[in-house]
Amino acid sequence: MSVEKALKQRSGDKCELCSSEQDLSVYAVPPVGDVSEEYSILVCSTCASQINGPESMDPNHWRCLNDSMWSTVPAVQVMAYRLLNRIKSEGWPQDLLDMLYLDDETLTWAKAESSDDSLKYIDSNGAELKAGDSVVLIKDLNVKGGGFTAKRGTAVRNIGLAADDPEHIVGKVNGQTIYILTKFVKKN
Repeated sequence: MSVEKALKQRSGDKCELCSSEQDLSVYAVPPVGDVSEEYSILVCSTCASQINGPESMDPNHWRCLNDSMWSTVPAVQVMAYRLLNRIKSEGWPQDLLDMLYLDDETLTWAKAESSDDSLKYIDSNGAELKAGDSVVLIKDLNVKGGGFTAKRGTAVRNIGLAADDPEHIVGKVNGQTIYILTKFVKKN
């Protein structure tokens, strides 16, 4: 079973943070960054854009963490902890943080700095790539095991960064999650 199918089954086909059913994608929680069920969550495009762009965070959107912070899934707990910490100056998130209990291992993960910060993911033009960016393929790519060719000019939205490998990104093409060499993409 694919990671995305496993996450959809686990979450009931809803965003694991806000329960939206629209435009869902897999988000690998750093610093592990492993695209696996254990270290990933299913998020909607609104949550993904705010996770990847802290400057665009809407604190009122994150009131949903009042429910999702009680999830039994460690990756969801980690994201709830991190997001509440980002907006704790609002007042109400601090109250939720005071109630949130994380076991030692999960708390260590939640407080860990992203290993992606030290790695630079560079596209074919030298632009730095970040998780959540959109890219365009600059050449036709045969997808091994996928049985299709990803055509030049194909847009890949909401990319993920391959853990500990700055030459690869993770994206979705033709409904399949694939690894793509950064030298074959350009940032939008």
